[in-house]
Amino acid sequence: MFRLAVSVSALAAASGALAQQAPAPDAAAPAASTEDSGEIIVTATRAPVAIDQVPASVTVLDKAAIDRSQDIGVTELLLRTPGITMSRNGGYGTSTSLRIRGAESDQTVVVIDGVKLNDPASTGGGYNFANLLTGDASRIEILRGPQSTLWGSQAIGGVVNIVTAMPEAPIEGSFDLEAGSRATVSARAAIGGRTGPLSWRLGGQSFTTDGISAIAPTFGGHETDGYTNRSATGRAELELATNLSVELRGYYSSGRVNIDSTSGDNPDFSTNKEFVGYAGVNFALLDGRFRNRVAYAHTDTDRDSFSPLRARALSFESNGQNRRWEYQGSFAFTQRISAVFGLENERSKFESRSPAGALATPLPPFATGDAEITSVYGQLSIEPVDGLTVNGGVRHDDHSRYGGQTLFSTGAVWRLPTDTILRASYGEGFKAPTLYQLFSEYGNVALDPEQARGWEAGVEQQLFDRKLSFGATYFERVTTNQIIFNSCSATSPSPLCLVPGSTTRRSGYYSNVSRGEAHGIEAAAALKLGGLTLDGNYSWTVAEDRSPGTANFGKWLPRRPQDSGNASVSYAFPFGLSTGAAVRWAGHSFDNASNATRLDGYALVDLRAEFAVSERFRLFARAENVFDEEYMTAYRYGTLGRSFYAGVRGRF
Repeated sequence: MFRLAVSVSALAAASGALAQQAPAPDAAAPAASTEDSGEIIVTATRAPVAIDQVPASVTVLDKAAIDRSQDIGVTELLLRTPGITMSRNGGYGTSTSLRIRGAESDQTVVVIDGVKLNDPASTGGGYNFANLLTGDASRIEILRGPQSTLWGSQAIGGVVNIVTAMPEAPIEGSFDLEAGSRATVSARAAIGGRTGPLSWRLGGQSFTTDGISAIAPTFGGHETDGYTNRSATGRAELELATNLSVELRGYYSSGRVNIDSTSGDNPDFSTNKEFVGYAGVNFALLDGRFRNRVAYAHTDTDRDSFSPLRARALSFESNGQNRRWEYQGSFAFTQRISAVFGLENERSKFESRSPAGALATPLPPFATGDAEITSVYGQLSIEPVDGLTVNGGVRHDDHSRYGGQTLFSTGAVWRLPTDTILRASYGEGFKAPTLYQLFSEYGNVALDPEQARGWEAGVEQQLFDRKLSFGATYFERVTTNQIIFNSCSATSPSPLCLVPGSTTRRSGYYSNVSRGEAHGIEAAAALKLGGLTLDGNYSWTVAEDRSPGTANFGKWLPRRPQDSGNASVSYAFPFGLSTGAAVRWAGHSFDNASNATRLDGYALVDLRAEFAVSERFRLFARAENVFDEEYMTAYRYGTLGRSFYAGVRGRF
């Protein structure tokens, strides 16, 4: 069952078990539930905190929920949670955009084992979810609403925090092997252990599928566009002394996917390689009341595209890198007052070019650029009376290109003796112009950051020792200074239609002109009676273009259905068999800003079953899109039809 709770981008004081102890200042810290109370711990708030003490909306998917869903990709898991929609240019591996509460796809921060992962060489600087498989993930958290006070640039829609497993036994391991429709095969394995002061774990996954045509058959797509992905993760922590440890983390993914042109089939393909590296030192002072972390993180993303029918097959290449130094601390002033604070310095650079197809044409120079941002932030949490948590934060960023930016957030959550939870929060967000928007052939170095303000309020009720829970949240968000691409005519007098420093005309440029507004309601409920589990959620999200004086004023933002929902039912039999069914529904949307191209709504039904052969081995099977629904999340692009998969899972 997916556990929904409501809260802020805030850091609450540690729970009673952590009295006079500061929480670990780390988004990848262990977050096991408290056995006595059944408490769920969240770390997307940059330190462990009880889920009932977080005033912004957050959903936590633990390892049991990840296994139970049987989903291969993280995107499919996220779509089962409130407020999230997706568009994809074909099958597995093709460009995948995920939106939280109607925000732009590049206004979501993705964190893997405590490291922000984005591609500074991409147009919007966001994360492409196409290559992110579930792998060795042990926990996935979705923190909704503006969260830039804690997470900086891009955290306008929210934060997706992915944490891989750490060992609990001297030696342990796991594996999953499955196969199914379209020659799809997925194999995953991990091994690790805890011996004395050393804890370590390594994991890997291989995925391959013949896929479907990226272009839908209706528009001339007939040949399949396959996809392969290889990924690996690793974590190791060594305790050098009491309250002193060092840690290494890594993630690598390499994918290759066949793609089509917008007019139909072709043999083009693209490759994507992502690397995340982390090295940190953790130390605690004052008997654990003052905890500290100093770390260096590096991300590297390589993207290349190839057109085999050209004389020069390479049609595009890019590289984006981030280097980040960070200090984060947490301090427990008293049992009821704690703080989290930090200092960060991030340096980003990119290069990209699009070579001509003719070998006689020299390779063009790379478009290049770099930027540096230094940030300081802090957040204070106070529990003035039992059950009530109030927190507030501030952040200041100094960007090498556009100067300073100061943000605020605040919120409160009140857990009443009736197991009623009331919460409200306000947060601000921003998104710095990407290096591509600043320095590419369409760049504009005078761009300002996108800015957002949002608030939410909601209530959750838990009954019968948390066997029944239900709640709803209302939210609003206003985003200004949104960066869009402006096209230039052949006679446009604007100096921005010239390549900077020359008299050469260009086809367009980026500028700050757009304004977007979003508001909506998210509702969820869950019931567990013995072996029976029911849960569901519904999201009503109105996301509109509110740019004054434009032809699209009042239009829906593209590819954002106003209505979406999920429902599931499962039953665990006493002899080891569990079965379930799930429905995912989305209303209609529009593919373009003018709302001229409509995308019809759809409903997908999935079935799944799992049988425990023993405590260590399980067989599982599932059927997706059982009724073979034909639909599109992006105009002209295909989607997966009816599919069947089966496999075996082991834990030892």
